[in-house]
Amino acid sequence: MGAQQIANNLALINWTVLVALAIGSFAVVVFARLRTPATKGFLAFTAACAAGWGVLAYLSDTALALPAVGAGGGSPVVGDPTFDAPRRAALIVFVVLAVVTTLVLAPGGRARIPGLGGVIAGLLALVLGGLTWGGSPAGAVSLSLQLVVLTLATGGVFAAMILGHWYLVTPKLPEAPLVRVSRGLLWIVALQVVLFVAWVGLGIGPGATGGPFAALFGSWALFVWLRLIVGLVFPLVVSWAAVQTARTRSMESATGLLYINVGTIAAGTILAAGLYFGAGLLV
Repeated sequence: MGAQQIANNLALINWTVLVALAIGSFAVVVFARLRTPATKGFLAFTAACAAGWGVLAYLSDTALALPAVGAGGGSPVVGDPTFDAPRRAALIVFVVLAVVTTLVLAPGGRARIPGLGGVIAGLLALVLGGLTWGGSPAGAVSLSLQLVVLTLATGGVFAAMILGHWYLVTPKLPEAPLVRVSRGLLWIVALQVVLFVAWVGLGIGPGATGGPFAALFGSWALFVWLRLIVGLVFPLVVSWAAVQTARTRSMESATGLLYINVGTIAAGTILAAGLYFGAGLLV
């Protein structure tokens, strides 16, 4: 990845990571509240973290210089400023609902309406991101899907890691919450592997050239392989191990594995965002 392209797209990579942490971790909170006996302490704390990430994501969004994308760094991705205001409005709504959800969860409430509303607002922000930088209608759909799975993986593993810590101070907490969240993370990472094969195999992306699987051997091949091995295959194995250890109530081991996954999945998200915004490759 050329230094100029990195410099031109660091803001967009940062936006992707922050949005993923905010919306993904919040989605886990809503799921855990409705489908598991997770404690109100974990739910409220993680929702508060999601709100904090959301504020940072909004501030990052307001600092994006969209016309520079594709203008000087060789990237084929061009931003459409038409969707700036709606995307930022969706992020504001998400933050407000995340704060409301936190306040409702703290005393033990269900927060179903603000929780589901926050998830919808977050998904809308991701779709608007896809429309902003996707280019064609097909590209917008593909990028929106990519942003959604990156969000569920990055925010999901962050929330799962926090949940693992709760077992250290709440030993009587049943294993179901961590097992379900870890299993969901496993399926999301597996879906990412499938999408990687499909997108690279079909050569999808505004910068994809050279035919099927050309990205594995082109000028960006090193980063594509790192995305596959470090950001997908390794986290898939670790996620499977985390599920198995959680099922046997080896919670310290499960938490340690999730710690590892936080780093590798975050690295994979950074690589995926860098490859899209820098080279126009969906991976």
